[in-house]
Amino acid sequence: MDDSWMTSGAGHPRRWAILAVLVVSLLVVVLDNTVLNIALPTIQKDLNASQGELVWAIDSYTLSFAALLFTMGVLGDRYGRKKILSFGLFTFGVASAICAFSSSGGMLIGWRAVMGVGGAAVLPVTLAIITVVFPPHERGKAIGLWAGAVGGAIALGPVLGGVLLQNPQWLNWLTGNDWGSVFLINVPIVAVGLFFIWRIVPETKNPNAAKLDFRGLIISATGMFLLVYGIIHASETKAWLVAPVVLPIVLGAGIIALFIVLESKSDHASFDVTLFKNRGYAVSLAAVSLAFFALSGITFTLPFYFQIVRGFGTFAAGMCFVPFAVGQLLAAPRSGGMVMKFGYRKVMTTGLSIVSLALLGLMFVNETTPIWMTLVIFFFFGFGMGNVIAPASTLMQNVLPLARAGAGSAVQNTVRQLGGALGVAIIGTLLATRYAANLSEAFAKSPIPVSVPAQEAASQSLVATMGVIDQLPPDAAPLLQSFRDGAFEAYVSASHFTTLISLVIIVTAALIVGFGLPLITPPSQHAAPGGPPLDPMDALVKEEGAAYAAEAGSEFEQPESQAKN
Repeated sequence: MDDSWMTSGAGHPRRWAILAVLVVSLLVVVLDNTVLNIALPTIQKDLNASQGELVWAIDSYTLSFAALLFTMGVLGDRYGRKKILSFGLFTFGVASAICAFSSSGGMLIGWRAVMGVGGAAVLPVTLAIITVVFPPHERGKAIGLWAGAVGGAIALGPVLGGVLLQNPQWLNWLTGNDWGSVFLINVPIVAVGLFFIWRIVPETKNPNAAKLDFRGLIISATGMFLLVYGIIHASETKAWLVAPVVLPIVLGAGIIALFIVLESKSDHASFDVTLFKNRGYAVSLAAVSLAFFALSGITFTLPFYFQIVRGFGTFAAGMCFVPFAVGQLLAAPRSGGMVMKFGYRKVMTTGLSIVSLALLGLMFVNETTPIWMTLVIFFFFGFGMGNVIAPASTLMQNVLPLARAGAGSAVQNTVRQLGGALGVAIIGTLLATRYAANLSEAFAKSPIPVSVPAQEAASQSLVATMGVIDQLPPDAAPLLQSFRDGAFEAYVSASHFTTLISLVIIVTAALIVGFGLPLITPPSQHAAPGGPPLDPMDALVKEEGAAYAAEAGSEFEQPESQAKN
């Protein structure tokens, strides 16, 4: 194969096939989290898990994932991105298989954390490889497809999870439970991904990579663990201003602050603090992180609404996520073209405005809202997100030299995944505390006295409430529906409150982008030479685009011998 592309700036000749393989690798990571969301009610019943354990089942993955993202990015830059990607997928697949056989909430949480280690090796490396093999003017389309795959997985996960959960007989003879299949499904996808990585993806690395920052890894992981632990613990204490909640949060925030100071002075920092001096990068990162906060909170809340409040089966509940994915699949791949016409600022601000309107609509959804209205709202939610995540991710990669592609990708994924973890933790905690408060009012108005222990058990979650109601004495049968309606009303009211929090977050992101994002000209294959840059960041993007041809060759040690023909 002709290697002239390495100096021409045209990009790798097999870049679209490489992108397809990377999308499959990414798909399995995103798919797992969305499958798990739809399985949460089933897991809670089977393992008798508390609301806090459910949150930890998600956040144990996200914590290890976020803590190791930038380290895996550095490892990929130093030792080879293909090697780290293969390691990550293998680890993810093995841990997924073990999760399927979990016999307790603690076992599930532990192996989900191991899955996070594998996932951390996949996400930043895939984006770094895309940045290397695609020239700047094609990255918008490529990253749009990459981001669109995330939207597809968000829909495919619940649908696939619904099919598996509605047919537990397919694999419960093997796993001993009705939900283990949602983890076993990862194994064949991982196997396919590993095969095509070996066959198609070339090895790339930074020829001047920094050494591994062990101190930074330990400090950052400790800080993030304590911060999110404190937030999640509030869902169990039902109070925020108590020592077991406040102390971990304050200590975690302090350790993270110390970490940032130390990294700013280190000559081999894994977390590149100087990236935040780049206003285009920082504003885009803030927008994506806040969007992930809102997205993670909403996708944590809705499965319980669909399955318990509306009484849908797992498959029907999963299908309700399809409009979101359709919206994102329509918007993300086309966002690059929209950016070429209107610019990053207008496209991202419009996307965030659409998300804001969708969240406003969700605040009016209740127990009797026609389901089609909810699905239309969810479509626009996904459409708006597609016009935020893809352009912001593209912009963040375009302002960096190829040698920092892994580190830059790792930093943006670390911060936005931390935003997602905090979204689940904060929204999950607020939902639990608000629901418990609303439910206590409903019990106080009940014509039939309910014991204090029963009230405490019911206040743990909506699933627990349904269990308590089902155990009420037979003479209370005429009032069971009244109890259920009260519980549903309490949950919907609590979800409206958390949706309002998400709405405020998204409006804040829109204001940050609208007033803070510099005017940056998107890279073009046939850009006219000359012309003053619109902004210092615009000048930087043009500079990096011009340097692509010179930088690409050094990333490939042995360009074609690393990929099988």
